[in-house]
Amino acid sequence: MSRNPAFPPSAGDFLLASKRCEIIVLRQLLQMGQLVGRISQLIHVLQRERGTVNIYLCSHGALFGERLAARTRDVEQAELAVHRQLAQLDANTAPLAGASRLFNSIACVLHNLTTLSTLRRQVQLQQIAQPDAMHTFNGIIRSLLALVFEAADACVEPAIARRLIAMFSFMQGKELAGQERAIGAAGFAARQFSLEAQQKLLQLIEAQERCFQSFIEFADPQSLAQWQRMQQQGDREFERLRRIACTQTRPGDGNDTSLRWFDITTARIDLMKQIEDRLEEALMSGCRDALTAASDALTQDGGGLQGRLQPQADGYTVFISASQDEPMLSDGINPRLGRSMVEMIRQQSQRLQALSQELAATRATLQERGEIECAKGLLIQHRGMTEDGAHQLLRKMAMDQNKRLIDIARAMLAVADILPGK
Repeated sequence: MSRNPAFPPSAGDFLLASKRCEIIVLRQLLQMGQLVGRISQLIHVLQRERGTVNIYLCSHGALFGERLAARTRDVEQAELAVHRQLAQLDANTAPLAGASRLFNSIACVLHNLTTLSTLRRQVQLQQIAQPDAMHTFNGIIRSLLALVFEAADACVEPAIARRLIAMFSFMQGKELAGQERAIGAAGFAARQFSLEAQQKLLQLIEAQERCFQSFIEFADPQSLAQWQRMQQQGDREFERLRRIACTQTRPGDGNDTSLRWFDITTARIDLMKQIEDRLEEALMSGCRDALTAASDALTQDGGGLQGRLQPQADGYTVFISASQDEPMLSDGINPRLGRSMVEMIRQQSQRLQALSQELAATRATLQERGEIECAKGLLIQHRGMTEDGAHQLLRKMAMDQNKRLIDIARAMLAVADILPGK
């Protein structure tokens, strides 16, 4: 907003600047929503490639070898779409909250994706063990989910933030379902489930429920209804095989059961992808609606001002359309325009205050999740626990002390600096 020094800035100038800044941020959020959609697709095809690789390695190359090339092509196409979307992000994204963390997450994702070519060569030659291959895939997908988390954390529009959190939570649950598919396929292919694998399956099932509960809290009505229909339909064969995997160390049947499990769980995850696509649609619709509303507000609220603030060669001048007998304010503005200005400022202030309060409540939920994750990380680091074991311990401590989970997490983080090393 540049002006001739001879014409000091007015309230109208800054009111219009406020609305224009809001539109700029909403356009950035629209870009972030598009990026999240591309990441959603990349994660989905990576999950498919991971499942295929698991069966290929566990069957010692007897199964799914012919599918590896197609899975690689799917991932490469989705990866290219993410790269194209990232290319549209530039320094103009910096005004978003947490832009530094966001860009750091992007750097982490790009670095992790470079490891795929080496991993694929090792898989093709069967020079890598199934757990190691799965660990690499999990790490790449985890970094992509972290990027979605940062996008949600950077969002300054409460309605859009809610949709981002719903999508992030659902993507987390779907990824855990993908890990369950991979571990189950490996166990059935090997005709053996170790106690460790069964414990991991039980932890994954419980963790899925936590993620989907968070999704339910923030989801739009249409996505929630779609999820409820999926839950009501269910799949008895899936539940039967899930029980076998969790309770029998030697399930038998080998390849046939492994392929059946993989097909059933893939169908389940594909249904989840449909809901994920609906969440993406709701997110993008919310971004576009907010941008349209802000643009319309600028036109309607600022139209009167813009009609009176006529640009000149050396700045702006006020055009007065009042009758000659109407008095002027001290700065040369018609009193009716002055009253209109005060009303517009009041309305903008009230709206921004309401948005700020709603956003604070939404982000508080996201912050609590982040603090709980940090506390779990401390337990993993200092006690050598698994992620789900750490969550179980935090929950038990909360129940024993009759406190909220977040209170236990915050107390643990408060003494993090004095905890002994592992």
